[in-house]
Amino acid sequence: MFDEKSYSLKMDKAIEVFAKELSSLRTGRANASMLDLIKVDVYGQQMPINQVGSITTPEPRMINVQVWDSNNVSLVDAAIQKSDLGLNPQIDGQLIRLPVPELNEERRTELKKLIKSIGEKCKVSIRNIRREANEDLKKLLKSKEISEDDEKKKKSTNNN
Repeated sequence: MFDEKSYSLKMDKAIEVFAKELSSLRTGRANASMLDLIKVDVYGQQMPINQVGSITTPEPRMINVQVWDSNNVSLVDAAIQKSDLGLNPQIDGQLIRLPVPELNEERRTELKKLIKSIGEKCKVSIRNIRREANEDLKKLLKSKEISEDDEKKKKSTNNN
């Protein structure tokens, strides 16, 4: 039988990933979620940055990362520098300060391109899920598990 709910959940997940990627972009304002996608190689595994230290935004243009283990400071610093956020960490003991520079015209243009590509990936993902659902409907119709009317109804709700 055709499980419309599973395809709907897959599409919701694609949109959720899109929203998460958008929230991690560096705009002119400091936001703790900008660091969400950064993984740090500590203790033999990749860990999100918020699991090796606490992240705060004391000012609109500053992010602070208080690393809990002093041995991990250089690893967190390296992970931030490797990311494509373009932030320059300033280390003060176990505290890493990340000043967020103002947006210039070049960065705005870069952001537009980045947002467009993220949006396109999401659209492609949703199109693939919809195509997969339509193929399942065709298989069910071919094996006579559903009628042509049912297939048309499901396809119309699936394509909206």
